[in-house]
Amino acid sequence: MSKPRVAIITNIPAPYRMDIYRHLAKHFGYAHFHVIFCAQKEANRDWVIEHTGFAHTFLKTNYLTWKGRYIHYNPDALSILKQLKPDVIITTGFNPTHLLAFSYAVLTGKVHIPMTDGTVDSELKLSGLHRFVRRVVYRFSKTFIGASLGALRLYQSYGINANRFYQSHLCANNAAFTALTTSDKSYDLMFSGRFSSEKNPLFALDIAAGVAKNLNSPVSILMLGAGPLLDEAKAYAESLAPQVIATFPGFLQQAELPAIYNSAKVFLFPSSWDPWGVVANEACAAGLAVIVSPHAGVANELVCHDVNGYVLDLVLDEWIKHTTELLSNPDLLEQFSKESQVKVQAYTYEAAAQGVVEAVKGSIA
Repeated sequence: MSKPRVAIITNIPAPYRMDIYRHLAKHFGYAHFHVIFCAQKEANRDWVIEHTGFAHTFLKTNYLTWKGRYIHYNPDALSILKQLKPDVIITTGFNPTHLLAFSYAVLTGKVHIPMTDGTVDSELKLSGLHRFVRRVVYRFSKTFIGASLGALRLYQSYGINANRFYQSHLCANNAAFTALTTSDKSYDLMFSGRFSSEKNPLFALDIAAGVAKNLNSPVSILMLGAGPLLDEAKAYAESLAPQVIATFPGFLQQAELPAIYNSAKVFLFPSSWDPWGVVANEACAAGLAVIVSPHAGVANELVCHDVNGYVLDLVLDEWIKHTTELLSNPDLLEQFSKESQVKVQAYTYEAAAQGVVEAVKGSIA
């Protein structure tokens, strides 16, 4: 099969995937690559995204929310697949819409490839039913795509051989962040993410307070993002003033991010659950030292302990100690900054697209 027709079924457009789709459209040909989106957006996402450069279809929006998750069910996915007649179907999750596409692949004898950002850690709390569904899907899949080595370990936990795994990194626009790298930093620390319990924004403020105490000097922290804990975080930050100087710019679009990341020195990523964490890609590209919990997929892959930052359990004293060390040691901070920019160069849209290409090749060989 010289030019397979490939369809990807995914939830909504995400800024870190659009350029990957454009590269795939160039590789397979515009008419041979199609992205099917379950919806244009979800209520907790404020991205404004240009989805051009690749063929795509938006299904009729139909989802429900459960424990903060969006569960899509789009019966019209079947009619779109019948029109497209793809040779290879890639699904990026296990929502009912994904399972409809998987079923279509099995019933029509087409190749199916699952694609995940997940890790063993991020899927620890799955129910027996969820695990059963994954076993069924994996049983009838040819090759497997994952964002990280953590995803490989996840597949291996289901008995998948490593030679069937292909990596497609999550990544940011490295050049946009690197181009603005400067030594003129307005903020000591930075947090970027959804203001929700698993992202631990209040923990980040506690770190700032502890570092200010150690340095006997006010510490500035940029708290970027929005979410249900935003008002609580603002009120808590006020209680820590004047030793903690917190700035809350809210949610920003992609074009605004490079300049604001480049205004900080150390990036705090104290997530208690995150399959990967593209914010770390952005921080590394901007040349920040990064401190991350082991519960994020980037830990020990993009962010390595004592190389371009630290990987620390969520023990406040440890985060305060290591953050204080970085802010007190300009040479170490510069070393980690340079290492961050070196390490992130392997995480590009081109490399991520190539991982998908190789998975497709491997599935039809």
